[in-house]
Amino acid sequence: MVTRFWGVRFAVMLAVVVPALAAPAARAAGPWAGIARVGAAPGSAPISLALPLRADGAGLERLATAVSTPGSPQYGQYESIASLSRRYGASAADRARVLGYLRHAGVTPVGIDATGLFAHATMPVAIAQRLFGTSLGVFHGARTGRFVAPGGRVTLPGALRGAVTGVVGLDGRPLVSGSALHAAPAAPWPARMSTSLSSPAESTDTLSGYLNRSGLAAGCRAAVAQPGFTPNQYLGAYGYTPLQTAGFSGQGERVALIEIDGFRESDLRAFSRCFGLATPSLQGFLVGLRHPLAPGGEATLDLEVLDAAAPKLEQVDVYESGPTAADVLSSLTAPLDNHGFKPDVISASLGACEPVTRQAIGNSGLRAAEGALALAAASGISVLASSGDNGSSACVSDSGRPEPALAVSYPASSPFVTGVGGTNFVLDAANQITTQTVWNDAPAVLASGGGGNSVLFRRPAYQDSFQTTSRRGVPDVSMLADVAPGYEIYCSVKGACVNKSNPRSWTQVGGTSAASPLLAGGLALVDQSLRLHGHQDVGLANPLLYQIDHSPIGPAVISDVTSNTNDLGPNIDGSPLLCCTAGPGYDLASGLGSVNLTAFALAAGSLVPSQVEVGLELPSQRRPVASRHLVAKVSCSGRCLLGAYASVAVGRSRKLVKAYSTVYLLRRAGAKSVTIAFSKQQLARLRGALASGARVSATVFGVVLDPGGNVERRTPGKRLRILR
Repeated sequence: MVTRFWGVRFAVMLAVVVPALAAPAARAAGPWAGIARVGAAPGSAPISLALPLRADGAGLERLATAVSTPGSPQYGQYESIASLSRRYGASAADRARVLGYLRHAGVTPVGIDATGLFAHATMPVAIAQRLFGTSLGVFHGARTGRFVAPGGRVTLPGALRGAVTGVVGLDGRPLVSGSALHAAPAAPWPARMSTSLSSPAESTDTLSGYLNRSGLAAGCRAAVAQPGFTPNQYLGAYGYTPLQTAGFSGQGERVALIEIDGFRESDLRAFSRCFGLATPSLQGFLVGLRHPLAPGGEATLDLEVLDAAAPKLEQVDVYESGPTAADVLSSLTAPLDNHGFKPDVISASLGACEPVTRQAIGNSGLRAAEGALALAAASGISVLASSGDNGSSACVSDSGRPEPALAVSYPASSPFVTGVGGTNFVLDAANQITTQTVWNDAPAVLASGGGGNSVLFRRPAYQDSFQTTSRRGVPDVSMLADVAPGYEIYCSVKGACVNKSNPRSWTQVGGTSAASPLLAGGLALVDQSLRLHGHQDVGLANPLLYQIDHSPIGPAVISDVTSNTNDLGPNIDGSPLLCCTAGPGYDLASGLGSVNLTAFALAAGSLVPSQVEVGLELPSQRRPVASRHLVAKVSCSGRCLLGAYASVAVGRSRKLVKAYSTVYLLRRAGAKSVTIAFSKQQLARLRGALASGARVSATVFGVVLDPGGNVERRTPGKRLRILR
């Protein structure tokens, strides 16, 4: 049964010092083009802000790199978010100083997030203006609508300097959009895809879409009657089917999706029924919002593709966010700040071009964002983001048209994120790929898979022998994204999905927003397989993917894409942007290529470190009720998070009382004695049972846990008779 519980999260979790802003009307180009001030922001209007705290971001990034790199002595030695927060987050003194100042200023609510990287607060506009020395106005643009932003330089209060590095949330421009696209039925698609597309210098015929799907579809009659690819086809093409046939469907795994629109659970259930899929449990969270977002095609696409890839996930957590850069970057950290809901994989089918992101949140904001993404990697979370649908020209004008300038999308460009680009393919009758090409549907549709060189980040070490420049290259890999034939999904939302040009709920949708959750579901299957065979999770996938690509097994795992370009320039202003064309090996149009998930799981099994072995000893303890705890000695064969718990059987009813120890980090092989404390209520019950002469016994287990608190290994239970 699908359930949905909406918790409201008001705080924005990333921060920045906002630069001085000239009057928008004076700006002829850039992010403020076409935007005008329409008045002052109401002083009583609430605004959600965050302040990044002084933290060891460089140390956190070094650790994230070390634990994610095959061959590193620290590879796979992930740590809990709480441990990372203590080591790399703000000091206790700084945390207390910031909270005390904000409360004294009349700000409420305020708090420090679980990462230790941010303080967050909600306050009236009037207080925000006083604290940060600026005036806030209301602005309007054709594409952005109305929003609040500063009219001048923002400064930090003197009392916070040294503990806080900036503030974010004052600028509320909608900067970010998803990437789901509908194929237009009347578009002039060729009858067959070209398999030998030329470079833009030789030809402008880059159209990769084609009318009716290839391969063999399966599913209910209504879906199969439409031209889009069905789950059995893309799962077969990318090697998901053997994993699912072997029983790997995401059991025990948790995936978080970052969304900027909502969905209907009834649509997901209709999709699942059609294709014979289970439907994972859903949990919803709001980031910077008071109410759930209206249903749309974006979240519907993401959920249905993820359901196809991993239909038996333990949980799918949907974080619904506003469209500002601050909101979306906040939503990337929200899963880290949500105790008890730590995901194995995060997928974000959205982004903003790098120049606009930097303009909106500044360099300090970017450093804070990277700290949060590095913390995710250091705790073993795989983070993926779509590379965008505007080719090598990720920035868009106020009208929504790509700008004629090279740019890539953030967060896909982060070195701690797997950027997922777009392709199209032709399948044979067995749904195996015979041809694949970079997605580019210009001029029929001005859309293509995002890719190019980052202007924000230098080349990470894992790209050293792949990138010819000193910059981070995007994407890392690519998957199906073309709008024609597209993915067949069920979406009954009027306007977004059902409209005059498309009267049916079964519809075809494309975009790199589909490619990212598809691969996210695949990584959940790989993690499940690794766990079953005693290995750690993949975590940040990039170093492993690049190493595999250069190994003898590379061609079995990664299929090179060598055809087509993602350059939209000739269809924007008539001039090519001169980037990017696919070719042999890594390129900025398709990355390494597409991934076969079964082959990747097999390769990862030989490269990802094994989980440690755990042992248990029970010291002599005759009267644990009198001492109010049990004692267990837990050992690990290597670095581990360890603990113990006891199941206590009371009397003839055999009803169990469960008690747990604290979790400890053991930095090297060894053992630690831990106490399993009884609560007051448990002690009262045990004393009563013993006083009445009932038999009481405990079965104790030693455990190794992952950074999210989930049990990875458990010893056999050891029994102990409990006496007075």
